[in-house]
Amino acid sequence: MTDSPLQHLTANWNYPTAIRFGIGRLRELPDACKQLGMTRPLLVTDPGLAGLPMIALAKQDCDEAGLPCAIFSDVQGNPVAANVDAGLKVLREGGHDGVIAYGGGSALDAGKAIALMWKQTRPLFDFEDKADWWTRVDVDGMAPVVAVPTTSGTGSEVGRASVITDERTHTKKIIFHANMLPAIVISDPELTVGLPRHLSAAVGMDALSHNLEALCSPLHHPMADGIALEGMRLIRDWLPRVCEDGGDLEARAHMQVASTMGATAFQKGLGAMHSLSHPCGAVLNTHHGLTNAVVMPYVLAFNRAAIEDRMELLARYLGFANPGFDVIQDWVLKLRAGINIPNTLADLKVSEANAHTLAPMAAVDPTAATNPVPLNPENCEQLYLDAIHGRLD
Repeated sequence: MTDSPLQHLTANWNYPTAIRFGIGRLRELPDACKQLGMTRPLLVTDPGLAGLPMIALAKQDCDEAGLPCAIFSDVQGNPVAANVDAGLKVLREGGHDGVIAYGGGSALDAGKAIALMWKQTRPLFDFEDKADWWTRVDVDGMAPVVAVPTTSGTGSEVGRASVITDERTHTKKIIFHANMLPAIVISDPELTVGLPRHLSAAVGMDALSHNLEALCSPLHHPMADGIALEGMRLIRDWLPRVCEDGGDLEARAHMQVASTMGATAFQKGLGAMHSLSHPCGAVLNTHHGLTNAVVMPYVLAFNRAAIEDRMELLARYLGFANPGFDVIQDWVLKLRAGINIPNTLADLKVSEANAHTLAPMAAVDPTAATNPVPLNPENCEQLYLDAIHGRLD
């Protein structure tokens, strides 16, 4: 590990999995692979990262440690089943026995799904998060995973699921098994430094949506509530700094933690921000975090009657004067404006015609069940229209 003036931000955690956090800890990747019994890891990433020095360094370190490492990068921004199938072919034909899922949410989700499918005999969507379908998984046929996040948004490194688009129906489906949780996470803030400002803003707002929707979920989970509150405090303090100066390692470190906290908290559930965002991503290929950021204030306004007590709690925790719903909504709107998040879905090329088509999909999205106000096609369409036209009344 390299010496750093931010050495106090280095730690090993086991929550909810083994996390090696700190600047320079990417160099521990070969050790993590060996700890999980890997001898030929497959590094799964995306095309944007595949040619960067960080990937070459990871491969070189593994190769020099006696772990011949191949790279698979045919993963699109909203990963589809064909990406998983292609990666699985490389995994099997190359004799690989483990996966390094390296990148943002798309690469992490694809990598986890590829590892799940290593020696399965059933098709991918037989493991969708429905009823007890997770029991169909042959646990001995899952490959171990080391996750290396390079953004601070999805928190997929601590998730037990992958979101994969079914091209046949243009719907995002959640593939779930408890053992999809990566066994080791290497969380190195240096890896997020190259992320452009607009993507730093979008993924940071994604982390906010995870923490915020977890807090608003009507389910009883006080531990998740506590994590969500602190995650949002970190985002309030550090997301603007990340967007002001992408090289601010202290800000990057705190945002990486906030992202992981959001994904830990949302085991309590998500809500309409994600219910609206998933169909947009599946059908229109909008950026997931950016879409969550755009719909956020409209969903808060829709849920207001059911979440006023939660918003007062959040406002008190953040130290705002006159704590209540209005001060939180105002904070969200000012935060979005300050980091150049678009104001409406129309800015993302979502139209009124799309609203009518996407609403039934949003109403049955797996995240809809824990929205504080019950969702149906009619109110989802109205939410889309409000977000398209910028109506917060």
